[in-house]
Amino acid sequence: MDVASNKKVVRNSRKTKEDIVFDVLNYVMLTIMLLAVLYPLYFIIIASISNPDRIYAGDVWLFPKDITFEGYKRIFQDSMIWIGYKNSIIYTVVGTALNVTLTLMAAYALSRKDLKGRTVILMVLVFTMFFSGGLIPTYLVVKNLGMVNTMWAMILPKAVAVWNIIVTRAFFQSTIPDALLEAAKMDGCSNTKFFTKIVLPLSKPIIAVMVLFYAVGHWNSYFDALIYLNDESLYPLQLVLRNILIQNEAAANMVSDIGSYAAQQRISELIKYGVIIVATIPLLIIYPFVQKYFVKGVMIGGIKG
Repeated sequence: MDVASNKKVVRNSRKTKEDIVFDVLNYVMLTIMLLAVLYPLYFIIIASISNPDRIYAGDVWLFPKDITFEGYKRIFQDSMIWIGYKNSIIYTVVGTALNVTLTLMAAYALSRKDLKGRTVILMVLVFTMFFSGGLIPTYLVVKNLGMVNTMWAMILPKAVAVWNIIVTRAFFQSTIPDALLEAAKMDGCSNTKFFTKIVLPLSKPIIAVMVLFYAVGHWNSYFDALIYLNDESLYPLQLVLRNILIQNEAAANMVSDIGSYAAQQRISELIKYGVIIVATIPLLIIYPFVQKYFVKGVMIGGIKG
């Protein structure tokens, strides 16, 4: 009976022609999507170290040609790049710490069934996802609070995201059972101690997700800096890169010592490719360390809400 049952299971587990066709098409489509995402980044990498003349000629598409690091050399010699890096790191670290702290506290409070008026509070929060004050009223608020041309203009106006609160609240509801709180209270545990000593250690996946979400948002942000900041010493890296890529101002300063206009244009192209890589590397380094928590946190946070 056991042998016959095993043979039957093996026969049933064999894939049909339809399953094989689906798998093949699935792999083909996923491979095409992967190449469509990865190749532009790969091209920028090889273009940043290739001779610009070979790029214009269409010779650079799979491997770098006439390798040169002149672009990176001039990028790292420019003081504004390092100022932008420093400011972006400050904005990202301070902003993410504040974002995650407020999001976790708000989400945990809203996940508690004994919080009076939590439905009304949640409705008010959700309302702000669909209707906001707009750019001009927000700017006036920031200005009246004296935050224009300060680092706080990059942090406080977006101190918390409602969607992230909802996702985190769903995680707490599906992961932290009410019985755990009741048992902790019987042992004399206060709400604050329960949150810091029990809830947070059990919430590493969602914390990693929130850190990644907020950190990427802060690192890539340039529009707020464009509106609120006037002092170049406060510019984040993304705004510095915008000036290089769009306005071409910083790139012109980097190649001002080159006499030939044609040579300046070639080096400027290398700089434009290089700054994209320089801005992307930190996130590429951090992501593999939080990936396992990222996938788990997103899946659990979306179970119920």
